[in-house]
Amino acid sequence: MEYRPLGDSGISVSRLCLGTMTFGEQNSESDAHQQLDKAIASGINFIDAAEMYPVPPRAETQGRTEAYIGSWLKRRGRRDDLVVATKAAGPNRDMQHLRGGPRFNADHIARALDASLARLQTDYVDLYQLHWPERHTNFFGQLGYTPREDEDAIPLEETLQALKTQIEAGKIRAIGLSNETAWGTMQCLKLAQTMGLPRVVSVQNPYNLLNRSYEIGLAEVSHREGVGLLAYSPLAFGVLSGKYLGGLKPAQARLTLFERFKRYTSPVAEEAVWAYVDIARKFGLDPARMALAFVNSRPFLTSNIIGATTLEQLDSNLASESLTLSDEVLDAIEGVHRRLPNPCP
Repeated sequence: MEYRPLGDSGISVSRLCLGTMTFGEQNSESDAHQQLDKAIASGINFIDAAEMYPVPPRAETQGRTEAYIGSWLKRRGRRDDLVVATKAAGPNRDMQHLRGGPRFNADHIARALDASLARLQTDYVDLYQLHWPERHTNFFGQLGYTPREDEDAIPLEETLQALKTQIEAGKIRAIGLSNETAWGTMQCLKLAQTMGLPRVVSVQNPYNLLNRSYEIGLAEVSHREGVGLLAYSPLAFGVLSGKYLGGLKPAQARLTLFERFKRYTSPVAEEAVWAYVDIARKFGLDPARMALAFVNSRPFLTSNIIGATTLEQLDSNLASESLTLSDEVLDAIEGVHRRLPNPCP
C-alpha cells in the first residue's frame, strides 16, 4: 500500500481510503466490522465517515455509520494507528433532524463534533471536513453559478475560527473541505495565511471517469497549494463496473434500491460506460479495477475513497492498488474522454 502526505498536517494516509456511507443502511454492524478488518489488514489506515451517514440520509438512521466505526474502534484498540475522518453537514439540504438545520458557526460545529466523537468513541478526529459549502455555489452536479443577493451564509473566517477553537482543544488534528470549488478553497487558504487561521489540507470531491471536472480548476490548486484530492464516487455509484449496462438492476445494488441516485445514469453516461468497459475488456482488465486504477494514478490525488457492500467487492477494489495502467490503456481512456467529456459533472 502506498502512503501519501495529507497536506502539511504531518499525517500520512493510504492511497486507498475506506468509505463507510453504506454502514447502517446496506451494511449491518457485523458487515461494517468485517470490512474494516479486511481494509486494515490490506494496509489501509484511512477511514472516512460523516455525521449524516448512512446514505440515503434519514433521521431514523443518522449517526449509525459513526456508531459502527466507534464500536469497532473500541474493540480493536490502537486508535493512534489510524486516520479517522468525518464531516459536519452544512445547511440547505433538508437536514432539519440535525440540530434543527445545521450551520457552520461555532455552536453548531462544537455540537456536531462532540456528537461525532461520542459515536466514534474517540477523543479526537484526525481530519474534520465541511461536507458542503455554507454559501450558495455550484456543487453536487450543478455546473452553472448564479449569484444570489439574499444569501445568509456564515462567513468562512467565522467557520475557520470555530474550527481553530476545536483544534486548540485537541479534538481535531487537521481540517478539510468537501464538495468545494476552486474559489472556496483558495479563499480558505488566503484566510489561513492572512488571519492565522488553520489551513485546509484536502478537498473531498467527486472524481471518476464520468466526472473529471476536478481537473478544470481544482487540480492546479491541489498541485500548487499542496491541498490534495480525496476522491469520492470513484466508481460513479458502481456504474463504471458495467453491472447496470443494458438496463440491468442487480439485486441489492444501490441504484436498484434507491431511485434518488440518478447522477450517473443518463443516456450519454451509459454510452461512455460502454466505451470504458470495452477498453477494459480489450486489455483483459476488470472494468471496476481499471476505473479505480485511473483515479489512483492522478498526480493531484491524496487518497481514493473506495466503498463496498460485500467483502467480494471490497477485495476487488483493494486489488486496484497494485494495478498500473499501461500507456495504451491511458491513451484509450483519453480518447473516450475527448469524445464524451464529463458526461456526469
